[in-house]
Amino acid sequence: MNNTIKKLTLFTAINFVIANMVGTGVFTSLGFQVLDITNISAILLLWVVGGIMALFGALAYGELGAAMPRSGGEYNFLSRIYHPSIGFLGGWVSATIGFAAPVALASMAFGEYFNRVVPELSPMLAAVIILAIITAVHSWDVKGSGQFQNVFTVAKIAFVVIFIVAGLFFAPETQPVSLSFGAATWDNVFTPAFFVCLVYVSYAYSGWNASAYFVNDLKNPVKQLPKSLLLGTIVVTALYVLLNFVFLLVAPIPDMAGQLEVGFVAANHIFGTDVGRIMSIAISLLLVSSISSMVFAGPRVTQVMGEDFKLLGFLAKKTKRNIPITALMLQFAISFVLIVTASFDELITYTGFILNIFTFLTVLGVYVHRIRFPKADRPVKTWGYPVTPFIFIAFNIAIGAFLVMERPVESAIGLATIAVGGILYFFSQKSNKTKTI
Repeated sequence: MNNTIKKLTLFTAINFVIANMVGTGVFTSLGFQVLDITNISAILLLWVVGGIMALFGALAYGELGAAMPRSGGEYNFLSRIYHPSIGFLGGWVSATIGFAAPVALASMAFGEYFNRVVPELSPMLAAVIILAIITAVHSWDVKGSGQFQNVFTVAKIAFVVIFIVAGLFFAPETQPVSLSFGAATWDNVFTPAFFVCLVYVSYAYSGWNASAYFVNDLKNPVKQLPKSLLLGTIVVTALYVLLNFVFLLVAPIPDMAGQLEVGFVAANHIFGTDVGRIMSIAISLLLVSSISSMVFAGPRVTQVMGEDFKLLGFLAKKTKRNIPITALMLQFAISFVLIVTASFDELITYTGFILNIFTFLTVLGVYVHRIRFPKADRPVKTWGYPVTPFIFIAFNIAIGAFLVMERPVESAIGLATIAVGGILYFFSQKSNKTKTI
């Protein structure tokens, strides 16, 4: 690849991480959480724990990405650490679910928020239109993609900060909020519902590994990758905890319970109905940044798989401007199908379950990589090793176990998706597998 094509700076990489994280989950999932958990301290603890887990995961990905700087995320890491078959499954999940499903969810959330103000445009149609527009933008060139991302992410952070300040200091009425950790808090924490809600929270934080998917587009991957992961995750954790505190402070829990557009509900309580509608439009536009980040990153995974597997060679095709155009169109098609066929709640649970499996395997890979390749160059090492990755792994196991018990259908579909990837890998090998990874 020509070095002049590598246009993404550290600032842009951080923006992609932030944009990938801040969006659908934080503006939608609280309404589902308060259906089962009503203690405010327990709810905020969910978001703190989610942020800590994302940070621990980012620390591990930073080490792996600096040691193996190539685009592809889990596909690249798992192929090298374990076996190409495991990497293929990770890439398959990233290609079919890891990005396409969150893109669909963010587009669906955009449609719901936009419909609050423009009811003449159905949520589904709005979702499809915004997906098509953003896909067109990212089919042009890398530099333009980065500039587009910077503008929308800076606007997103500014909006969230304004929303937090307005809720903390200018809301006409506030709810009684206790942050004490008493018996009621711990009664909520030690329940299956708490761990199922962690799936929503972990989904909201998903994206902390975003820059690992387009390492080849960074100017200085070894330095930029770990810094972008860590700084992006820290910023988002602070914003998430404060934003959810504001939601709980300004809006009664019954008003938010079961509602997808919790940001709209909170905005009405802070600004009134008329300004609340404007804020709903603003939130829908901020979701553009999330959709954009995932539309950019996802095809880089399938493109790398296309380089390695002959059967998928068509996915490696790039334009003269270095855009993986076939992979981009494939992701668009999958996201489109999900938008018109899936429900939001089922899709977010299914997505969270399947993504947890492969982030678990990747973070576990920090131990495996050190054992298998003790002499490998590691410019960055995981802070707190071996404790921080162990905590991340333990939480992922707990979340997965409770989700299997509480949501068996979504879990089974997730496992079936992985099985389909295994079948595809088998045929990829038969058709004369790959170039060496």
